[in-house]
Amino acid sequence: MHPETHLAEFDAPSDRAIDFLDARDLPPPEPLQETMTRLADLDGETVFVQLNDRVPQFLFPKLDEQGVAYETKETDDGVLTAIWDPDGE
Repeated sequence: MHPETHLAEFDAPSDRAIDFLDARDLPPPEPLQETMTRLADLDGETVFVQLNDRVPQFLFPKLDEQGVAYETKETDDGVLTAIWDPDGE
């Protein structure tokens, strides 16, 4: 799975580094916990991409609280969610 090939389909910045998490084999709530842990350390120059086997519905309210931009799309590999700082800070 190469998240770069799918990012062209998102509104996420394409000129930033990518931090990728394949959470398809992680049992709940590990995908949410791991994503939130990694987002806490994320800088504004990186797009975080999570691949999951389902829509991460419990993640969305937390992202809204943080004020980050995100977009989710279903692919043949699973559900991709790209998360980034809209201000790049």
